[in-house]
Amino acid sequence: QVQLVESGGGLAQAGGSLRLSCAASERTFSSYHMGWFRQAPGKEREFVAAIMWSGSITSYADSVKGRATISRDNAKNTVYLQINSLKPDDTAIYYCAARRGPYYNDYRSDLRYDYWGQGTQVTVSS
Repeated sequence: QVQLVESGGGLAQAGGSLRLSCAASERTFSSYHMGWFRQAPGKEREFVAAIMWSGSITSYADSVKGRATISRDNAKNTVYLQINSLKPDDTAIYYCAARRGPYYNDYRSDLRYDYWGQGTQVTVSS
């Protein structure tokens, strides 16, 4: 069982930056691919970014490509999501998630992820 705890959310101004963290309890964290998803009020949860277990491959949704960077530190059992040039549309609850299996196997689908954090709220004001 992998326990994930997100942090780093809060209120930010449009054009600013936020760095989200997700700490994992599992010592085998380095064997999991990690993803970030978000859910805005009244909308379905959507894919934001993913990173392979080794950190060597990353993937992004078009909505954040060029503005976001996903990274991980396997020694600290932590994955990060940095978002720059924040927009009001980035307002959502952000979740990190973990999964195993082939990286390119539907990495954008939340159904492929086995473990989820409780989420952290990000609010971007204009």
